[in-house]
Amino acid sequence: MSFFGSNIKLLRKRRGRTQDEAAFALNMKRSTLSGYENGVAQPGLESLVTFSGYFNVSIDTLVKTDLSALSESQLSQLERGYDVYLKGSKLRVLATTVDNKNEENIELVSEKAKAGYRSGFADPEFIKVLPTFQMPFLSKQKKYRTFQVSGDSMLPIAEGSWVTCEFVQNWNLIQNRHAYVIHTLDDGVVFKVVENLIKTEGKLKLYSLNPIYEPYKVHVNDIREVWKFVNYISSEMPEGNMQDTRLVNQFNELKKDVEALKSKISPPSGKGTTGKLFEEE
Repeated sequence: MSFFGSNIKLLRKRRGRTQDEAAFALNMKRSTLSGYENGVAQPGLESLVTFSGYFNVSIDTLVKTDLSALSESQLSQLERGYDVYLKGSKLRVLATTVDNKNEENIELVSEKAKAGYRSGFADPEFIKVLPTFQMPFLSKQKKYRTFQVSGDSMLPIAEGSWVTCEFVQNWNLIQNRHAYVIHTLDDGVVFKVVENLIKTEGKLKLYSLNPIYEPYKVHVNDIREVWKFVNYISSEMPEGNMQDTRLVNQFNELKKDVEALKSKISPPSGKGTTGKLFEEE
């Protein structure tokens, strides 16, 4: 079964184009476009190439994939050029879940679930059993997932905190000095600040906020997923810098002592000081 007609109609409407506008851009009659969309006429190879170029979607996807069954974030990724038939193995296919309104869920990956996530991250059967929730203030055009932090390498974000992240499709766009959840082959899910060395070394350099942990590099071939940090939820109150607070208090006490000393040695109000001028004989 070909999904071509319904797919081009869906993509046209998502662009906010009328049949007249799309037909003009495609250099064809509106009746021809209408025939394709309604399945009355079948396009030739030349027309398929034209539609593929116009929507930036491969011919295979236009013909073989039911785009109406995709979630909003998947459609958005497709429209931005991330097409499995165009990118081949370079495309990072994401297993995901949606709610009854076909909107993306935010799946929760707890510390206990991380072991299973290492091998089941691409398995829809594993992903669909994860707990899910929604954050209405996040974009519906993007895909999010929440991971539980383990260890103390990212203090002051405490162990047990929940970090919500946005799925990163194009790893070349990873920003330096930003925090990411990196799913690696050897270490599983790690939460780190990243330096992007992909263009020069084919690697990411991962840093901890806690200075006792040394940075290390991971080759892109050992990376399974990348998620950009958005926010976090914690039941623990971050600790202030007690050392700085003590220094401020000590300074204030010293300032009071100086003021007290000045008041003791200053002359009474309205009275001057007297002195004698001695000359050498």
